[in-house]
Amino acid sequence: MLLTDLQSWGFHTLPQSTNVTNNEAVKAVADPSAVVDLAQLEARIAGCTLCPLSAQRKNIVFGAGDHHAALVFVGEAPGREEDQQGFPFVGEAGQLLDKILYAMKMTRDEVYICNVIKCRPPSNRDPQPEEINACEPFLQQQLKLIKPRVIVALGRFAAQTLLQTKTPISRLRGSWHEYQGIPLMPTFHPAYLLRNPSGKRDVWEDMKQVLSRLSGR
Repeated sequence: MLLTDLQSWGFHTLPQSTNVTNNEAVKAVADPSAVVDLAQLEARIAGCTLCPLSAQRKNIVFGAGDHHAALVFVGEAPGREEDQQGFPFVGEAGQLLDKILYAMKMTRDEVYICNVIKCRPPSNRDPQPEEINACEPFLQQQLKLIKPRVIVALGRFAAQTLLQTKTPISRLRGSWHEYQGIPLMPTFHPAYLLRNPSGKRDVWEDMKQVLSRLSGR
């Protein structure tokens, strides 16, 4: 069975926020030499106010996992629980993602998980174009520093945003694409699987392709 029961994922200390100016946040993205690792990038954008989402957030949700992971999962945006804790995928969808990783014989420590948008949109609505334009460069910088071999785009919004397409996720998934020169596999979001368990088989087929690519087959 694909999704084996796991204990809840445990989170410990949260990254400390630091106030920075917009100019510093822009510099962190515009000048690759401005940051040398993910910790420095996270510190530079911790006080980002480049878009209106900063006004109501509790925490920036930067990302978590192995800073040199071969596999990066990219979701849409933080939800309520992520905003409160400052970590990606910590609710029910996150627990389901943990189970998918378990089925892949992986843990969160071995991959990197982040979102296109680092702040929670009101009522969990889709991020707007100006919010994406302000925030996607941070994701691009993260990927430059991590240098993953494969990206998995979780869900419609992440896949369509990264691939700049309106093609439905049902047609995107199962086939290889590319983002910033990195092979990308779109698949259904874990939240979708909570509502539509029949999609688990499709996700597992996608993850088998990911595992095959990572193993060089």
